[in-house]
Amino acid sequence: MQNYYEQSVKILTSTEKFHICLGLERIQALLKLFDNPQDKIKIIHVAGTNGKGSFCSIVSSILQSAGYQTGLFTSPHLVKYTERIKINSFPISDKDFYKILTEVENKAKENNIYLTEFEILTAVGFIYFERNKVDFAVIEVGLGGRYDATNIVKHPVLTAITSISLDHTDRLGNTISEIAHEKSGILKPEVKCIVSKSNAGLNVIQDNAKLTNAKLITTTDFVELDNAENTNKAIFDGKSYEFSLLGEYQAQNLSLALTAIKELQKNNILIEDPHIKDGLKNVKHNGRFQYIKDLNLIIDGAHNPDGAKVLRNSLNKLFKNKPIRFIYATINTKDYKTILNTLITSADELILYNFNRQNAVPTKELKKVIAFETKIANDTKDVIKIIKQAQNSDIPTILTGSLYAIGELYPHIKKLKYSPTV
Repeated sequence: MQNYYEQSVKILTSTEKFHICLGLERIQALLKLFDNPQDKIKIIHVAGTNGKGSFCSIVSSILQSAGYQTGLFTSPHLVKYTERIKINSFPISDKDFYKILTEVENKAKENNIYLTEFEILTAVGFIYFERNKVDFAVIEVGLGGRYDATNIVKHPVLTAITSISLDHTDRLGNTISEIAHEKSGILKPEVKCIVSKSNAGLNVIQDNAKLTNAKLITTTDFVELDNAENTNKAIFDGKSYEFSLLGEYQAQNLSLALTAIKELQKNNILIEDPHIKDGLKNVKHNGRFQYIKDLNLIIDGAHNPDGAKVLRNSLNKLFKNKPIRFIYATINTKDYKTILNTLITSADELILYNFNRQNAVPTKELKKVIAFETKIANDTKDVIKIIKQAQNSDIPTILTGSLYAIGELYPHIKKLKYSPTV
């Protein structure tokens, strides 16, 4: 029996595809051969440094609860590429993934179009959503915005730019202004764009909105979060809603998402309060402040300094400044010195993990940038052993850093016995 997923991975990870090459020419040429499926879908397009995945998950969950066939395109994945392309929370099947991927690959070869991994995935997502006649597709930018493959979208129904901070500075620029300019590339004439008034790149976004004639909608962070009595609540418009995403930073993401929903309602998209209630209760975003209470474990892919800061703030509020046990791994493109010194205090325990990736930072290098004592987990078995031993500890364990490392460990964590998570 053919293993569709393994065959797909072989195509995606072949040497000539596994790199980043920003630009729209290749994806434009390829999707034109498929009659531009992206132009036949109602798309919500989302850029940002932190929070865009949460925003996309919230909006798609509410739309799905309202009865709309909803596509969701995100990156990166934790375990399988198919996690990136979903309809109504279900990942594309291995067979459909392979079928469309090989169509894309063959068409590209026939026409001498050399696609990167992300461009192939983007094309597969748009084709899959169009063929399944989704009512909406919520599309997360992969990197930047202006030259990201997803920016082939010409007429989205709505755009949003979440929190902006320094990340991918080798490609997007060394300042907030430069990065905000790249993110602003998703702005489109006459299309509304949701952005927080507290966004660090707001001035640049406003300037670009004027240049592109986009309709900028700025919003305050009007949602309050309350996790008293072991139940996470979102409070807004005088009401309290059960909300499944933990982390203080979700207040801003949810404020942006609810503003987006209000704008859709203004366009006669039927979304009622029970749909919002159900969507917030059931939204999932694995690997982002994912609390597995039975294991005394939080999984969060804080991979840049701002992400580390909001993670630490959330931990301080949830655990009232108790000491924390961190398991950390990262790749060499990240500012791990700043991240580690933001996350770790002298009261905490730090375990550095050697994970199986070519650009992983060796634990001996990580030890050099932090003054606190560390322990080493040499492989997956070591990490799982630590998690099991710490299950009944008085202090929580936080698995953080690279999403690639989390993805390597995630299947093993799922095999441990625990109840459904928040």
